[in-house]
Amino acid sequence: MRRVAGFALMVLLVFAFNACSKKTETKGPYLVKVGNAKITEADLERELKNLPEFAQALFAGSSGKERFLDELVKKEILYQEAVKKGIDKDPQFKAKVEDFKKITLVGLLLEKVIEEKSKVTPEDVKDYYEKNKDEVSPATQIRVSQIVVKTSDEAKGIYEKLKKGEDFAKIAKQSSLDPGSAKNGGDLGYLAKGQMKPEIESVAAKLKAGQFSPPVKIPAGDLIVKVTEKKFGKPLEFDKVKNLIAQRLAAEKQKDAFDSYLDELRKTYKVEMNKEAISQLSAQEKQDQSAPEQSVEPKPSKKKD
Repeated sequence: MRRVAGFALMVLLVFAFNACSKKTETKGPYLVKVGNAKITEADLERELKNLPEFAQALFAGSSGKERFLDELVKKEILYQEAVKKGIDKDPQFKAKVEDFKKITLVGLLLEKVIEEKSKVTPEDVKDYYEKNKDEVSPATQIRVSQIVVKTSDEAKGIYEKLKKGEDFAKIAKQSSLDPGSAKNGGDLGYLAKGQMKPEIESVAAKLKAGQFSPPVKIPAGDLIVKVTEKKFGKPLEFDKVKNLIAQRLAAEKQKDAFDSYLDELRKTYKVEMNKEAISQLSAQEKQDQSAPEQSVEPKPSKKKD
């Protein structure tokens, strides 16, 4: 039974990854003929190349190709049966084809437009490493401050005040529920990894000196963390972080290129928002949330005399 399940999974993988393959003109003598459809060696090789590497490994060697050819035969039989039953005329199928066309075209467009603009060179990676060594250096000690309040609404209010430039220490003295740190303006002093509470450590690790966090839900209420200073150890070696830096720079370049390209396109295409219809969506959602749940009262059972 386990072998059957594994085989079925393999078949599904083949179908899934070959659903997107491009059909080209068959060349050379056919290997198999299913109805009027021919599968040639060129078809076999093309379909194999369309598989991801891990799936290609399943069909390595001559025996693997024979098994893969059998999977293509099964796919062709099922395809012809689907056409015979008129499923290709089904509105649901046509809608899925249109969705697939749209997302494929968008993907190809972005590949052509953005890929060239988001290339990262070895010089880019090295330059980033030299200018941002703090980011690739483990923090040995972090000086953190905190504000702990009871409710989320109170925390949101404080967060808005902090964004407007109000003094963190002053607010901590007035509002923080932690008496030990409140009297020091929320200051917890210099703490090493493992000395902080997990909820503070996870937030502080992501902040730079001078930054504060949005409210974080904790068992005692809500927490806002500020990092005053970070002391760093020796930077990690370049070879150990260069791949991560390259991935980060590529992601940033892709986002910038995408945002810039879309901004330019917005100037070309007129987008009209139907505010009335959109507001009705919101109103309907609120109505659904406020509607009381229907409860079914159990019918009283008849007593037997």
